[in-house]
Amino acid sequence: MFDQADDGAAGFDHARLLTVLARADASRLSALAEALLPALGAVEVVQSRTGLVMLPMRDTVQGTDFHLGEVLVAEAHLRAGNTEGYGMVVGRDLQRAMAMAVVDAAASLTLTPEILSFLRHEGRAAAAADDARLRDVEATRVNMETF
Repeated sequence: MFDQADDGAAGFDHARLLTVLARADASRLSALAEALLPALGAVEVVQSRTGLVMLPMRDTVQGTDFHLGEVLVAEAHLRAGNTEGYGMVVGRDLQRAMAMAVVDAAASLTLTPEILSFLRHEGRAAAAADDARLRDVEATRVNMETF
């Protein structure tokens, strides 16, 4: 797997790659995984399951961490030759988690133009969705004077 950015232009270290893949459109992610799967050869599924994980939050006033609650996730871990892939998504979608793991494994071998294009497109889509949500939230802000 990769621990640092593949190259300066790519800008995708492993954490960023997993973040983009976890938020990627499920159908496009599955299509990419199907296209990359033959190049991986024999794939061993190490783990495919659903479970609960704690959702950490930070109290901004006191600066302390706490657990807000539990979140249902689907998790997949696979091994293909000398590389491994991992995927975790919110919800029960094991197929999406497995597709994420396949792309992660393929990307750890080489960031092909196809993978980079996918990551850039999905990264821009996630940023646009975040921006739209923040604009919606800002539109509801009420400014009150404090005496």
